[in-house]
Amino acid sequence: MTDALQEVQEFHWMMDMLQTVDVGIVVLDRQFRVKIWNAFMESHSGLLPSEVREKSLFSLFPDINSAWFEKKARPVFELKTRAFMTWEQRPYLFKFPNYRPITGNEQYMYQNITLSALTSANGIVENISMMIYDVTDIAAGNKQLESLQVTQSEMLEQQQRIN
Repeated sequence: MTDALQEVQEFHWMMDMLQTVDVGIVVLDRQFRVKIWNAFMESHSGLLPSEVREKSLFSLFPDINSAWFEKKARPVFELKTRAFMTWEQRPYLFKFPNYRPITGNEQYMYQNITLSALTSANGIVENISMMIYDVTDIAAGNKQLESLQVTQSEMLEQQQRIN
């Protein structure tokens, strides 16, 4: 097999992996236009890659606070650092419905998000990647635990007043 053919096959495998991984992957340029939109995002948003490509993230999702998001993303572009958004800070960036409504009590998907710089061959960052992780089960478990702790604390206080 030639090197060129092998490289094409490896590229195909990588693209297939990006489409089938159970994580949302979005690539944005400096104007926050969508460049890449994987199958996870398509499935949960109902929007095809062809519908979102070259469109502003903020026009597609007007609920996203553009000033806040741009403030989070600027250091990624300028300093080539990562930025993180956790469900504890903000339950979700994309208001996707919880796709397990029978087993879960949450209406929307809780998300952790990582922004990473994508450096071009000339060392300049023109795009960033956004990886969206569904952490609904973790968030729901933590919320249940907190609720149990509050209930237990209230019961202990009530018991101490009785004694």
